[in-house]
Amino acid sequence: MATVTPFAALRPDPKLAAKVCELPYDVMSSEEAKVMADGNPLSFLHVSKPEIDLPVGTDPYSDAVYNKGRENFRKLIADGVLRRDAAPVFHLYRQVMGGHSQIGLVGLASCQEYLENIVKKHELTRPDKEDDRVRHIETLNAQTGPVFLTYQAVPEIDALVARITAGGPEIDFTAADGVRHSSWPVAEKADVDFLVAAFAAMPALYIADGHHRSAAAGRVYQSRSGEGGSAGFLTVIFPHNQMNILAYNRVLKDLNGHAPEQILAALGRVFDITEDADPVPAKKHDLAFYQAGRWLGLTFKPEFTTGRSAIDLLDVSLLQTEILAPLFDIGDPRTSKRIAFVGGIRGTAELEKLVDSGEFACAFSMFPTGIEDLMDIADAGGIMPPKSTWFEPKLRDAMFSHLL
Repeated sequence: MATVTPFAALRPDPKLAAKVCELPYDVMSSEEAKVMADGNPLSFLHVSKPEIDLPVGTDPYSDAVYNKGRENFRKLIADGVLRRDAAPVFHLYRQVMGGHSQIGLVGLASCQEYLENIVKKHELTRPDKEDDRVRHIETLNAQTGPVFLTYQAVPEIDALVARITAGGPEIDFTAADGVRHSSWPVAEKADVDFLVAAFAAMPALYIADGHHRSAAAGRVYQSRSGEGGSAGFLTVIFPHNQMNILAYNRVLKDLNGHAPEQILAALGRVFDITEDADPVPAKKHDLAFYQAGRWLGLTFKPEFTTGRSAIDLLDVSLLQTEILAPLFDIGDPRTSKRIAFVGGIRGTAELEKLVDSGEFACAFSMFPTGIEDLMDIADAGGIMPPKSTWFEPKLRDAMFSHLL
């Protein structure tokens, strides 16, 4: 079973939400955050990236940074900018980006079930990033960044969501990037009970984005023996058929000493190649390659796309094993300094810009990993390669926080 419970969320004053809510801490640099929050004392970046309020060069992992975040967080609460629900309830959180809309349930998932792998993972975590989130939670005594979960869609849940969201939202704003954010409370006892029971009938939930935040919450839960609100972690849970996964593209610093014609010959052994191709691949096992001002379409030859495990059949895995490792000598993309990753939200024009500038030698445009692949791999206990998925739109910090 999957335990999902309502809670008394800390939320922004609806009139101020557009000024308060911000992108997650880990999708921007400190310099970018400082620019974004400039002139806006209500920006939640003063809490999630508080180094922006300290002298340039301050170690972002110093005590001063965490303490500044706590100070800024408490001020937002004291000033009534952030307000706590009077009683435990669920909320629905809708995001609209262009033609895509997704609606998730805001609640608490179980830290114990995370540890027991009922909440299933598909990525490895880095200890230093876990440590950072643990310190952030402990210093604020709150979880301020929700974990993005998904589940196999249930028509009865869809119907409840449609009924509630047919009414006017409590919070509703469009952010600077054009993404619209809206929320509705789910406070009727019958609706709350239905949702609790519906999730309890599910065998598992799946982490889409937020492996370090969930791991940190699990560590705090263990250190506190589940006291206070530490037994649950803040999440927004979306049905799998509303997931919007973009590609996670690759750019390479050099050609590993190979001439362009040698690269082309090596690619021809693995791919069927199309000249002057669309830079956006059309289907699984299609890629596009950019070098010297032109795009080539790449389709893995059939012998590479059969007889392998679900993990090994991912395009990011095939590219790594058949091209990046043997041809470019990139053995571990997690640690190599010769490869970088570009989220699909930036588009293929960003790949052209990076290569045309001379900063990088070539680029691979990927087809997005499917949500079904992610769930199958998580069910099998597998770990996906690094930078396999890029989910959009991103959940906004400060829409909901969980006080411990």
